[in-house]
Amino acid sequence: MNKGELIDAIAEKASVTKKEADLVLTAMIDSIMDAVADNQKVTLVGFGTFEPRDRQAREGRNPQTGKAIKIPATTVPAFSAGKAFKDKVAEAAGKAPAKDAKKK
Repeated sequence: MNKGELIDAIAEKASVTKKEADLVLTAMIDSIMDAVADNQKVTLVGFGTFEPRDRQAREGRNPQTGKAIKIPATTVPAFSAGKAFKDKVAEAAGKAPAKDAKKK
C-alpha cells in the first residue's frame, strides 16, 4: 500500500474527503518526524513507538574493494511495533498464539 492508497482507505473509513484525509495524514507524519528529530519519543498505544536511537561508530568494509572504512556515530529514527499491532499481524499470518492454551 502506498500513500495514495492509504489516503483512500482513511477517507473511506473516516467518511471524509480524500483531500481532508491527505491533510490529516500529512500533518501526522510531519508531526512525528518533527518530534523524533527533536529527540522525542512518540508513542501511539497499541500501534507502536517512534524514537531516535544512537548508533555507535563502527568499522565497515567497502564491498567493491574490501578496504576497511570508518562509519561515524549517528542518530537514526526507529520504530517498535506495539502489542496490538504485533498480535494483528501474527493473527493475519495464521501464527497467533492460542488464547486458550494452558500454561504449565
